[in-house]
Amino acid sequence: MALKTRTLGKSGIALTELGLGLWAAGGSEWGPTDDRAALSAIDLGLELGVNFFDTADVYGDGHSEELLGRAMQGRRERFIVATKIGWRGFDGAQRRTAYTDVDTLVAGVESNLQRLNTDYVDLIQSHISFRDPTMEIFIEGFQRLKRAGKVRAYGVSTSDFEYLKAFNHDGGCASLQIDYSILNRTAEAEILGYCQAQGIGVIVRGALAMGILSGKFKEDSSFPAGDFRQKWLSDPEQNAIFKQDLKKVGELACLGRSGRTLAEAALQFTLLHPAVTSVIPGVKTPDQVRANLAALTAIPLDANDRSAIDRVTPAGGGRKIWPA
Repeated sequence: MALKTRTLGKSGIALTELGLGLWAAGGSEWGPTDDRAALSAIDLGLELGVNFFDTADVYGDGHSEELLGRAMQGRRERFIVATKIGWRGFDGAQRRTAYTDVDTLVAGVESNLQRLNTDYVDLIQSHISFRDPTMEIFIEGFQRLKRAGKVRAYGVSTSDFEYLKAFNHDGGCASLQIDYSILNRTAEAEILGYCQAQGIGVIVRGALAMGILSGKFKEDSSFPAGDFRQKWLSDPEQNAIFKQDLKKVGELACLGRSGRTLAEAALQFTLLHPAVTSVIPGVKTPDQVRANLAALTAIPLDANDRSAIDRVTPAGGGRKIWPA
């Protein structure tokens, strides 16, 4: 199956419009998972034409990277791999990473490569979402790794506009990973236009708003043990926000119709913005892969659908959904 691709900014790397986000597959914070199912999901994605797979060193404490490394053996050339670094050993009191010099940062990325069982990654990203004292170390380290052929391009994962501009001060940043969805259109205000102007490709996480835009949750829904979304029910403040989001989902019910689900509409919405290169909904089972890819062949959003979305969340509006 041939999927459409888009070029990731100045990197020149062509990514499929939909990729696979492998946070949940690592087995942390999203409830129970199964390695066989996760590996089958990766295999199916590849079979159905996906070329882009996103992970990080802290997803399942490295287990997500290890799973992807297993899946790639003997066919590395078919995978475009993005991973992240920054949160391991983070000093909360000082609000700074453990990577206090370039050699340490480079060694950290070498650890990413070891878990992935590869000698290079296509994209390395700073996972830190705000500017901390080690930002320049990350940039210098990523540039050294690029010169050495161990990374093809580098970028940052954030929704902080000032930090993004600082990270791209020399024009070397090739990508931005950001939370963007029907419920969170804040990136439209300044960030997406800046990325277009600067040749920065945009990778969208959170397109389904942590599952809220799947339309399957109710006020009395439950989440499995180990799933961080349990706090949506147990924490009064988060529960109030959850209920507000569910009300908005109810107002978006018109997007789900014969030939298209609400989730498919939500994925289509993020791909409409010209700054977006690829959307990476999370998966840990083959069924989730099939469901996500169905968005590419579902009935496209029309003017009435866009108007309905604008009524619920105006352009540039909404809220950042954790961990945005």
